[in-house]
Amino acid sequence: MSRRYNVGVLCPTCRADDTKVVDSRLAEEGAAIRRRRQCLTCSDRFTTFERVDHAPLSVRKSTGESEPFDRSKVVAGIGAATKGRGVLETDLALMATRIEDAVRLQGSEVTSAVVGLAVLDELRAVDDVSYLRFASVYKHFDAAADFHRELELMEKQAPRPGVGASG
Repeated sequence: MSRRYNVGVLCPTCRADDTKVVDSRLAEEGAAIRRRRQCLTCSDRFTTFERVDHAPLSVRKSTGESEPFDRSKVVAGIGAATKGRGVLETDLALMATRIEDAVRLQGSEVTSAVVGLAVLDELRAVDDVSYLRFASVYKHFDAAADFHRELELMEKQAPRPGVGASG
């Protein structure tokens, strides 16, 4: 028996709002529900995602200026750090979700430093080279000694349990 949901989701093909859900699955590590829908007017199938609508999150920059949290900036930053390291785009999206979730725990306004540290934590768990790439920009490395110091810090810190970093 299929259930019909008339919730105003418009079919992208014919713009009708009479659709039924044909499949539902957890997505984004449980942070969303992926629904396959079928339009009852034109029979087109399409996907929708249901996510919790969080309160707006803002980031206070080092200049004192505040701006809305921009997930695409996080994805771009971790994408640049992981370029050529075998990290999939879907993994980047999941990492960005975990980063956003982690910084949301700090409140509705966080500093850019909190975001940067959350990115470093995530990259540390994924790949040491990517971590060092991001750290070199984030921490403004200007000499080889900076890389050496960061490597020493990494060796002192125990890797997160259950997560293997490649090197």
